[in-house]
Amino acid sequence: MACLLEAPLRVSVLSEVTATSRHYVDRLFDPDPQKVLQGVMLLYLLQQSSSTLELRTECAVVLGSLAMGTENNIKSLVDCHIIPALLQGLLCPDLIFIEACLRCLRTVFISAVTPVQLLYTDPTVIPHLMSLLSRSHRTQEYTTQIFSHCCKTPEHQTVLFNHGAIQNIAPLLISPSYKVRMQALRCFSVLAYENTQVSMTLVNVLVDGELLSQVFIRMMQRDQPIEMQLTAAKCLTYMCRAGAIRTDDSCVVLKTLPCLVRMCSKEHLLEERVEGAETLAFLMEPDVELQRIASTTDHLVAMLADYFKYPSSVSAIADIKRLDHDLKHAHELRQAAFKLYASLGSNDEDIRKKITETENMMDRIVSGLSESSIKVRLAAVRCLHSLSRSVQQLRTSFHDHAVWKPLMKLLQNAPDEVLVMASSTLCNLLLEFSPSKEPILESGVIELLCSLTQSESPALRVNGIWALMNMAFQADQKVKVEIVQCLGTEQLFRLLSDPDANVLMKTLGLLRNLLSTRPHIDQIMTSHGKQIMQAVTLILEAEHSVEVKEQTLCILANIADGNTAKELIMTNDDMLQKIKYYMGHSNVKLQLATTFCISNLIWNEEDGSQERQDKLRELGFVDMLHKLSQACDANLSDRAKTAMQQYLA
Repeated sequence: MACLLEAPLRVSVLSEVTATSRHYVDRLFDPDPQKVLQGVMLLYLLQQSSSTLELRTECAVVLGSLAMGTENNIKSLVDCHIIPALLQGLLCPDLIFIEACLRCLRTVFISAVTPVQLLYTDPTVIPHLMSLLSRSHRTQEYTTQIFSHCCKTPEHQTVLFNHGAIQNIAPLLISPSYKVRMQALRCFSVLAYENTQVSMTLVNVLVDGELLSQVFIRMMQRDQPIEMQLTAAKCLTYMCRAGAIRTDDSCVVLKTLPCLVRMCSKEHLLEERVEGAETLAFLMEPDVELQRIASTTDHLVAMLADYFKYPSSVSAIADIKRLDHDLKHAHELRQAAFKLYASLGSNDEDIRKKITETENMMDRIVSGLSESSIKVRLAAVRCLHSLSRSVQQLRTSFHDHAVWKPLMKLLQNAPDEVLVMASSTLCNLLLEFSPSKEPILESGVIELLCSLTQSESPALRVNGIWALMNMAFQADQKVKVEIVQCLGTEQLFRLLSDPDANVLMKTLGLLRNLLSTRPHIDQIMTSHGKQIMQAVTLILEAEHSVEVKEQTLCILANIADGNTAKELIMTNDDMLQKIKYYMGHSNVKLQLATTFCISNLIWNEEDGSQERQDKLRELGFVDMLHKLSQACDANLSDRAKTAMQQYLA
């Protein structure tokens, strides 16, 4: 029987199936789907304990072979409850039967159509699978493969971790069987991904007296198979990103990073280059030093340009099947390259320059924004966003290639994930020093941005209001009026009570930019003053962060700078008391903002300044200013002295 366990189903195998099961097996290959299903159901019934062990083992082998067929085969098997039947079979003491059941389970679970949750339904299954790890090389290989395919969420990671996955699987990394070592390694890569608890535990694990990280380093050596080098590099990458290994540790800088860069070279297979680039992008995403090291390793920036030329018409791929596969998957290379460029250029100006100067790079990004694959579009806009953090690139490459046009097109109709990244990029293109700002304004973007502020997604609301805030900065009155009219006061005040602190901060920033330069302040406060003062009152009275209150008090200081608008503060005794309260606050930023406000109200050169000075003196503001003029903070002290001079002039 053992010979049946290793081979996919062949005619020779069928000839060895006993006459008893022959009837059912024939049904599996019947052209009538109903008979096939009936055959599957009958085979399921053969899992009963009343059948002989030989028959049950044969059934598990045949089912495993059937599971290697089409997705419909797997769906039929899963619908017939094959998984609970096979899991039940694992309770049998017979090793050959257990191996047959595990092999079939492995084949079913590695299919994309199988719901992995089925492994976790019964809480006794995982501990039992752990106990089977000690039975044989085959149980080790199949069980770890099941674990790595079925570990998809943080909850799954926790279940496996709590049932001793680390201590049970770690010894398998030095198994004499390559397949066992490889599956154990894959298991650790999925367990450690974005998981601090697992990563912090792994860093202290010893395997035969050697630290686990050293075992991974050995597995990354050039003489090891590529899949092993890559998976070991992923393990160390995930441990590093989870904070278990420092980014300046030699195992990251001298081993993991160079190994991943190596995977990006053109002698590797497409999927290896994709995985290498994506893992490298993830490794260095938050760390500028790793980005600098990577950018100067093996000409990486230029090497990635090859990702866009593959496979070429003169490709060296002799295998026609491989060529066909790569043509269908070439977009994955472009996606990976954009991701890696985005990560490389997220902080350093010199690296961004190097990227944009790489052959046809901006044209490639522009093309990427309109590719049919949503993943490529997302990666291309990520790359554009990363480069848009550069003042220099906004003024040169972005302007020369008019990237705002495809970006605007992308914003018209895209999933939220793409919209968030595209609108973030647009925020940068709307900064006052960006030459793209004017043509974007003329393209009718205000309506689009106002619609984003109504999104259910907080990230899109933030980006919509942020872009409007950038647009309103030092804008002419026409643009400001258009923003206020398009957004509408109702929506503006809804955003001022948004539960998301970032939305609130950016809305206050927009209001502050709208209320700048006196004619604009007076015009907006004439038409919307009552609502704005009401919103300011509500924010100052509510529980908000110092940053929110500071921004709100700065808006008041801007209102106080208007010619007619300042009367809305002077005639509001409740507001004056609030200003006085914040002048006496323990936070210097709040004191500074309120002192600016008072300074604007009492400025000598303006009409009515004497009356305002007198009223504020009566309310005790001069005493407050005198006190603040002796503050330890130099800025606050100077600002208070400047305000007091208005009384002496």
